[in-house]
Amino acid sequence: MRNLKLHQTLEFRDIQAPGKPQCFCLRAEQGTVLIGSERGLTEADPVRREVKTEISLVAEGFLPEDGSGCIVGIQDLLDQESACVATASGDVIVCNLSTQQLECVGSVASGISVMSWSPDQELLLLATAQQTLIMMTKDFEVITEEQIHQDDFGEGKFVTVGWGSKETQFHGSGGRPTTFPVQLHESALPWDDHRPQITWRGDGQFFAVSVVCPQTGARKIRVWNREFALQSTSESVPGLGPCLAWKPSGSLIASTQDKPNQQDVVFFEKNGLLHGNFTLPFLKDEVKVNDLLWNADSSVLAVWLEDLPKEDSSTLKSYVQLWTVGNYHWYLKQSLPFSTTGKNQIVSLLWDPVTPCRLHVLCQGWRYLCYEWHWTTDRSSGSSANDLANVAVIDGNRVLVTVFRQTVIPPPMYTYRLLIPHPVNQVMFSAHLGNDLAVLDSSNQISVYKCGDKPNMDSTVKLGAVGGNGFKVPLTIPHLEKRYSIQFGNKEENEEVNALQLSFLTWIEDDAFLAVSHSHTGPQSTLHHLTAARSEVDEEQGQLDVSSSVTVDGVVIGLCCCSKTKSSAVQLADGQVLKYLWESPSLAAEPWKNAEGFPVRFAHPCTQMEVATIGGEECVLGLTDRCRFFINDTEVASNITSFAVCDDFLLVTTHSHTCQGFSLSGASLKMLQASLSGNQQVSGEILRKVERGSRIVTVVPQDTKLILQMPRGNLEVVHHRALVLAQVRKWLDKLMFKEAFECMRKLRINLNLIHDHNPKVFLENVETFIKQIDSANHINLFLTELREEDVTKTMYPPPVTKSVQMSTHPDGKKIDLICDALRAAMETVNPRKFCLSILTSHVKKTTPELEIVLQKVHELQGNVLLNPETVSAEEALKYLLLLVDVNELFNHSLGTYDFDLVLMVAEKSQKDPKEYLPFLNALKKMETNYQRFTIDKYLKRYEKAIGHLSKCGPEYFTECLNLIKDKNLYKEALKLYRPDSQQYQAVSVAYGEHLMKERLYEPAGLVFARCGAQEKALEAFLACGSWQQALCVAAQLQMTKDKVAGLARTLAGKLVEQRKHSEAATVLEQYAQDYEEAVLLLLEGSAWEEALRLVYKYDRVDIIETSIKPSILEAQKNYMDFLDSQTATFIRHKNRLQVVRELRNQAPQIHVDNEVAHGPETDLFSETSSEMSGRYSHSNSRISARSSKNRRKAERKKYSLKEGSPLEGLALLEALSEVVQSIEKLKDEVHAILKVLFLFEFEEQGKELQRAFESTLQLMQRALPEIWTLAGQQSSATTALGPRSTVNSITASLKQQKTGVPVLDTGVCMPPKIDQRSQWKLNLLE
Repeated sequence: MRNLKLHQTLEFRDIQAPGKPQCFCLRAEQGTVLIGSERGLTEADPVRREVKTEISLVAEGFLPEDGSGCIVGIQDLLDQESACVATASGDVIVCNLSTQQLECVGSVASGISVMSWSPDQELLLLATAQQTLIMMTKDFEVITEEQIHQDDFGEGKFVTVGWGSKETQFHGSGGRPTTFPVQLHESALPWDDHRPQITWRGDGQFFAVSVVCPQTGARKIRVWNREFALQSTSESVPGLGPCLAWKPSGSLIASTQDKPNQQDVVFFEKNGLLHGNFTLPFLKDEVKVNDLLWNADSSVLAVWLEDLPKEDSSTLKSYVQLWTVGNYHWYLKQSLPFSTTGKNQIVSLLWDPVTPCRLHVLCQGWRYLCYEWHWTTDRSSGSSANDLANVAVIDGNRVLVTVFRQTVIPPPMYTYRLLIPHPVNQVMFSAHLGNDLAVLDSSNQISVYKCGDKPNMDSTVKLGAVGGNGFKVPLTIPHLEKRYSIQFGNKEENEEVNALQLSFLTWIEDDAFLAVSHSHTGPQSTLHHLTAARSEVDEEQGQLDVSSSVTVDGVVIGLCCCSKTKSSAVQLADGQVLKYLWESPSLAAEPWKNAEGFPVRFAHPCTQMEVATIGGEECVLGLTDRCRFFINDTEVASNITSFAVCDDFLLVTTHSHTCQGFSLSGASLKMLQASLSGNQQVSGEILRKVERGSRIVTVVPQDTKLILQMPRGNLEVVHHRALVLAQVRKWLDKLMFKEAFECMRKLRINLNLIHDHNPKVFLENVETFIKQIDSANHINLFLTELREEDVTKTMYPPPVTKSVQMSTHPDGKKIDLICDALRAAMETVNPRKFCLSILTSHVKKTTPELEIVLQKVHELQGNVLLNPETVSAEEALKYLLLLVDVNELFNHSLGTYDFDLVLMVAEKSQKDPKEYLPFLNALKKMETNYQRFTIDKYLKRYEKAIGHLSKCGPEYFTECLNLIKDKNLYKEALKLYRPDSQQYQAVSVAYGEHLMKERLYEPAGLVFARCGAQEKALEAFLACGSWQQALCVAAQLQMTKDKVAGLARTLAGKLVEQRKHSEAATVLEQYAQDYEEAVLLLLEGSAWEEALRLVYKYDRVDIIETSIKPSILEAQKNYMDFLDSQTATFIRHKNRLQVVRELRNQAPQIHVDNEVAHGPETDLFSETSSEMSGRYSHSNSRISARSSKNRRKAERKKYSLKEGSPLEGLALLEALSEVVQSIEKLKDEVHAILKVLFLFEFEEQGKELQRAFESTLQLMQRALPEIWTLAGQQSSATTALGPRSTVNSITASLKQQKTGVPVLDTGVCMPPKIDQRSQWKLNLLE
């Protein structure tokens, strides 16, 4: 659904050269045109508008001086800086354009009709006047010569046995005479010049020749291969014309055919059979076709036609028409009228070999024209919901319009079409009224169509695929408002108007247009402001006058308007972008500047331009024909095939077959660049996969539809997630819940978004939501999709962070809150209509309220259905069974103790009556409390069950106690009985025994003590070592002194096992009266001062000499040995760690292959192990380490200190940390022993210990920064990548990251802390 839009026009008038032009060719690399005349060759530069070279062929005798000579062909030879020229007299000349030397490389005595070079310029084909074909090499050596007329069909002759042909089919007696008709051969067309025509396939492997058969006088097409072997001959086609053009892609050969009532362009296959056609928009014998030309990419077929002389001797014209095909329909996209006399008469046409849509035209009066088109989609640009998303397609004198808001009709069908008197060249929609459109035709008239209320349908407007008998079309059909002719005041009378004088015609206001014209004298363009003036001749015919003009230095190649800012972006050929304000009094085009204030300049010319606001800044968007996408002067991406801007959204399609949508309101240039370049991970809301080759046709404003067109021409409507969510959010902000719900339900958007978009607003407008939805089924669907998660944070994050703080549910009861709010609203609006929805709101809660639901269903059973909206109990129960499992529902109904409700549910389920009726009958015979106990026990509601059973009497207590023990319901059971009852005591004893089995001795002792079981309590307190509680219970039992002393010694033994020497000494002293043993325990626990207190308390000074002093000296010696051992260990581990790190730095990649093979633990090999050792035998124990039994063991063996082990460095760090921490813990003990050493005059030993401990601390403090360095902690990250990394090492690092094995544990990576403020030293010893 694309049209050809004129991009640029280049004109070179009055080329100063002798003679009259006859033919021309292009020199693409030099950008010049080589023109042949009856006098010689002229090379002209159209851009600089100068003649570069003139070569006379008359002076050398190749052309006669009387001007009767003719050049039949010119070809630029790319590799020789020369041109090959063939004359009708038979000479083949090579002209060196640099030295202007001429060389005759061959001559044909009979003369030459056609010269044709192969596309690769390896072969030259000449058609002679003697009806022969000569094939030559590029060095002009003759390969072979063949007769142009052949009797044989060719190598591709068909082989058939006749089955299925017309001759073998039954036609009946009436049709039999027509089975073998007489073959009629029509002669060539009257205006046929009988000259051969040659065309090559794009790859140069085949060529086709059209000649007039001497036997029949009709034209035939023969196909030859590169080796000059005849391949096929065309079937006999009456009225076949002389034109011939082989599609460069190789599929079809185009020619023309005169039929009884029309003239067609027909297509032949390589085998000579017809394959399709289209009809030219002219009557029989009205025009003749002079030439057919395919462009370089086979997308456009140019047809050069000329009026045949008429009896009324009216002015004759010639036409150049551009045809394209889509969905097997041929469209006439452009029509260029020329005169057949004077300077404007066409001599020859050529497509540019490099730029596909650039056409070169040479006219009789030495006038050169160059037109360049580009593909564009003409769509309405409105942004409101009133815009119908119109797309217009040009097809000759018809404009096919499709209204995509209401109908999606694939081309070549349409919603309606506009019939214009002349072929259409451009369509434009109003910039401020998107549904109105204007049409510029080939006669430079503008037809304006406006949408409005008009009683009678316009005769020039006809409905297409939407029309039909009995159908009412809900469309606003436009009507012809007026036709305007364009009047230029400074036009000279004798000046012939360019066929495409105006380009980029833009409808900016009601009666004002903007257009661009190019100067024919230099690289300048003019912006014309055209305004409507009432015509004096006919009121239906208006006139557009040039109200103002602005001249721009440079060739304008792009123009787009923005109706909001009343400005236009103008692109020049050098990439510069200008801003033109059409309402500004200055009437000047100023440079477009970016946010930094610098002029915007595209690095490459852009064929599509749009103006959009990105992050509050007005920017120019451009797309080149090579898929390079620019925003201002920044190239954002290089793989964009199409783009569109609509509703503050930018949508693009890419070469990777994706469609991406970006919100421009909160976007930035860097964000767009990162997303489009693939450097940033894009979300599913932004990106969508599309079919290969898809292009954007249009986006429906204020809607979710995105129209894409496939390469073959068919359409596809997609609802891009970004558009859908943006539109849903707009509807929700406007409280249009029904529209949002219908869209979300149809496009499978999670319905939680209705609430999560703005929870506060939704909960405040729940009643509005109910009234708008007005459907119990839809509300049920909404309720069943509810989930606790916030979809605005998980599935559909907003493109811009919301400024308003939305209410959240910190307790995680979102579903309960919504269900309660909806139920309250439904009960207010219409409880009968929304009965099922009310039930759903109970079931959907976090804890389903099935009992309430069943009770409501039970209440419905007795209601009379007077209102049609009322739901019966059967319907409600049937619906409920869809939401809840039938067994669960049966159990809940049983839990209500209502047997009528149970029977109602059971009857609606698939349960067998033989299963539940005996069970229910047995329950009915039981006493009420025991019945409910049985039901609760059946439903495994044991807490309720013991509650009912406790009410049945003492005879059932044994059964109750067994259930309590079986289900561990001790705490619940204790609440059911009085503390002074026997049942309470029995339950408490059972509870205490249960705690004893669980090794919870202290809680068990408390339970026993509370219920009065003192002996059991004493046993429990003894087991846990709670000596205070045990002695209290012993006092309550009134035990004798001997038993208390024995109990105290038992408790002291347990306390010593727990290393509680001070408490054990207290028990022995106070309850066993054994102060000597207490002193020994205090000395064992290093409680020196407490031991001295007891010694002096009981006046046993002799113990100081016998026990205390020896113990102090022995402890001092032990401390010294321990410090020496720890210091040696610390130094040894520190030195080894230094060696490991040096080895790592010297050879970080040795044995990397072994690292990968050993598993994720070995990824740390380069960080902390000795690679040079190689003696370590690794065993992978990851699987066993995962078991719960061996987890602690594996944790202990996590790091091995064995030299060369994979984690030796980590083990060393861990060991060093343990040494430091053990020394730090000794500070209080050392301080205590230093005091008693000084007290008993052991100063030397005290000083020795203090010096040794201080030395050890200083050693460790100095070594901490060296051991726990930043480089050592981060070594795993630095060795993964770097100049010394290999593929194996990087793979190992990545594998480690995937498996989640930590590089350094937190405790290992952080250095241990040494408290500098603790006062452990004794100043008296200094």
